[in-house]
Amino acid sequence: MVDGRYNSAYKKNNIRTLRRALKMTQKEFIDYFLCNSDKKPSMSIATLSNLESKGGERVNEVVSTVCAKLQIDTMIFSLPTDEFIKEIESYLAENKDYSELIQGSEKKGSISKLVNRLTMYFADEMLEGRLKRGDQIESDRELAKKLGVGRSAVRESLKVLDVLGMIDIRLGQGTYISSRETNFFSIPLSWSLFLDGEQVDSILTVRSILEVKSAELAAGCTDKIKLERLADNYKRMEDVFTNCERESNTQAKLKEILSADIDFHTCIAECSGNQIILSMLSTIRNFLQRVSGTGMVEAEQVTAVMAEHRELYAAITSGDPEEAAASMKRHLDASSLRYKL
Repeated sequence: MVDGRYNSAYKKNNIRTLRRALKMTQKEFIDYFLCNSDKKPSMSIATLSNLESKGGERVNEVVSTVCAKLQIDTMIFSLPTDEFIKEIESYLAENKDYSELIQGSEKKGSISKLVNRLTMYFADEMLEGRLKRGDQIESDRELAKKLGVGRSAVRESLKVLDVLGMIDIRLGQGTYISSRETNFFSIPLSWSLFLDGEQVDSILTVRSILEVKSAELAAGCTDKIKLERLADNYKRMEDVFTNCERESNTQAKLKEILSADIDFHTCIAECSGNQIILSMLSTIRNFLQRVSGTGMVEAEQVTAVMAEHRELYAAITSGDPEEAAASMKRHLDASSLRYKL
């Protein structure tokens, strides 16, 4: 609605403007403003990112929730952005919660920076030969002293690296460089994409590029073991999808479908023969599942998803790189519409 200086078209830009004024990532914004009474997010990062860039039906929901939290008039969000900035900064400067939000954001930002520092530190130690896979690393006390930071910050950062698979934290034994990860140096490369929670759109673009290229390269795969594994995973996925259409226990089956889907795409990346693509795609999938739950197909979408995978598998096994790439692109485009990414 347009009424003098007010225009609802400004809302999406002003949501992003407020979040940046608070120095919040999209995840922090959701955690503070958009959680239900049971503290579960009412919206994914992908959805918020989409609203900020394109708008949509849920813009008013975000505005109402934020205004209720801050106790401000919803009409402020309909002001031109330059006026909105003046109004909101003036208001929040007097608001007690504002300084608390900034402090919380800065603390989380520091952890992200420390994760990056530790990642580079361990990588350098391995390149210099002072560390190798399976070796025990210094205690959090020693690392804190060496990096000039607090022990609690080091412990939090090490937990992140443990989740990534770069290190193993063994209770009562110490912390070790992971002996399972064969692509240690590709993890810092891929995870650096995610230290800033505002980059979901960019991450989705990178994933699309890598998936399409992996399909193109997989079409030229001559490794019989990898191709057999791809065939086995495709057969398993087809069986799971088919059974889902027949059974009533849909939730359990949908989770099984997601697992089969991920395994199939992982096999395609393996068939590409490029270990960096494989590692980065694995990291991207883990990240997207953690922050937004993307990838979970609905029961009514099973037939369409299976048809897309059937076409993709046929293109790869026929040895046609161009068609394999095009088929993967069509599948990803359809997925974006399904999951509203």
